[in-house]
Amino acid sequence: MNNDLFNMDTPEGPSDADPVRRAQVQSNLPFPKRFYKAVDVVERDGQFAVELDGKRVKTPARQNLSLPNRALAQMIADEFAAQDKDIVPAKMPVTRLANTAIDGVVSDPQVVLEDVLRFASSDMLCYRAGSPERLVNRQTELWDPVIDWAASDLGARFVLAEGVMYVEQPRETLAALGVHLGQFKDAFAVAALHTITTLTGSAILALAVAKGRVSGEEAWTLAHVDEDWTIEQWGEDAEAAARRALREREMIAAVKVLQAIAV
Repeated sequence: MNNDLFNMDTPEGPSDADPVRRAQVQSNLPFPKRFYKAVDVVERDGQFAVELDGKRVKTPARQNLSLPNRALAQMIADEFAAQDKDIVPAKMPVTRLANTAIDGVVSDPQVVLEDVLRFASSDMLCYRAGSPERLVNRQTELWDPVIDWAASDLGARFVLAEGVMYVEQPRETLAALGVHLGQFKDAFAVAALHTITTLTGSAILALAVAKGRVSGEEAWTLAHVDEDWTIEQWGEDAEAAARRALREREMIAAVKVLQAIAV
């Protein structure tokens, strides 16, 4: 078996061309057997690679999985080393994010950043419940400090709304946020920022994590205020809890990638 582990086809045909979609599809494919024994990180021309029994790992698009520093490469190596008899891509979130960065972000990171900015135009933190009072108070207590931070530190003053009716954010607000997003040049950082945004529904939270205002764990809690409230009232569904745990793993992996790039 070759080491191009993530370059698998679905039973219906080739994997989706979108690396993000492909990663989702591959999570449901039959698992390949672990065929390697040794996992190593090697440096090549200032870049770092992961080798399995001396063979270099490649991305789904058959590009070399080249990492900018040893810390990031070691995280991927650790994911490969942790695999048991079967190789489970869903348990390798850093590897899949790195694949996405190389295959889908390097060529045009601006497009990905623009997608993050679109999330900001209808950011989850801006839409508040009208009732019950305890939920309203909880949202105010937990979300307002982040909204205030965006205004004071990012120069982005967001308009809040009650309910789900769309409210247009000022151009100046989105422009200010765009300036800060434009500071992210590294494809791995951009991919991680996009992952955090989509998983939380909040570009504000993603930037707050990237700039050290909140931790990944805190951002995850803030993104689930409404869901946690519902669980308190009605209990938790086991399948929903499992899906949430999987998303949280993706979230924390993205945060770790951001931290590794900042090293």
